[in-house]
Amino acid sequence: MTCHNCRIECNHFGKHRNGLQRFRCAQCQKTFTEPHERPLEAMYTPLERAVQVLQLLVEGCSVRSVERITGMHRDTVLRVLAVAGERCERLMTERVRNVRVRDVQCDEIWGFVQKKEAHKRPEEAKDETIGDAYCFVALERHTKLVLAWHLGRRDRIACEDFISKLRWATSDHWFQVTTDGFQPYIGAIDAGLSDRVDYAQLVKVYASDREGEARYSPPDVVDAVSIPILGNPDAARICTSHVERGNLTMRMQIRRLTRLTNAFSKKWENLWAALALHFGYYNFCRIHGTIRVTPAMQAGITDHVWDLSELLGAR
Repeated sequence: MTCHNCRIECNHFGKHRNGLQRFRCAQCQKTFTEPHERPLEAMYTPLERAVQVLQLLVEGCSVRSVERITGMHRDTVLRVLAVAGERCERLMTERVRNVRVRDVQCDEIWGFVQKKEAHKRPEEAKDETIGDAYCFVALERHTKLVLAWHLGRRDRIACEDFISKLRWATSDHWFQVTTDGFQPYIGAIDAGLSDRVDYAQLVKVYASDREGEARYSPPDVVDAVSIPILGNPDAARICTSHVERGNLTMRMQIRRLTRLTNAFSKKWENLWAALALHFGYYNFCRIHGTIRVTPAMQAGITDHVWDLSELLGAR
């Protein structure tokens, strides 16, 4: 350590309370501490404890249960989540880019922030950070890689933003896309991906509710109709089963999306961060049971299984 004023070498002068080496200048008597390593930006939380928090969050624990297990205050848990979410989003944008794909399936999963849409008061009607929140997801069928995702309302604008992210993530090699019957997909894919895709919709037909059926009973699917939209899609490859199975994984591993609980998100930013963390962990850290490697390895984006500390340190 060199003194900033005298430009001479300083002597060792004990340890700081956080364990870092201290130095003292023999001439001006000023003391200095060796540079701090702050992997969590402005946070002083040790990396090991932050990794423990994230491990619990990606396995479906709520913020309060993480607080009880780790002894870390819930506000600190949420700050760690926010930092991890930002870094995972940056990682997805930088690494999942120009990926060569064959079959892409798109779907949207419902959640809500603070309250459900029907419970909003008149003065909250125009506040889009409260109420229903839909996560659009694009999954590659063969590598299981999540190519793109977008959190927004279930409307045309959010759909177009999602498709623009999908275009960024995929190469110009021709591939096939399958979605459900959500109509804004047609215009968004026609405008954003018509130069590289065959596109079809798989529209499910549900039976009417039976008399005396429980409120939360799922409706029966009586038929699934394949509708070609653009290009010449292969009928045998028109499928959304894999992305719908991914929705189940999200429900199980993101506590905020668990139905019929009080663990729902209270802030839009926290839901966004939880989703970003999930997709980063799913692509780079979690070994998929079908392909026996991570989706990022199967797609050729990386050559090893990442751990959470590597994911958290991604820049």
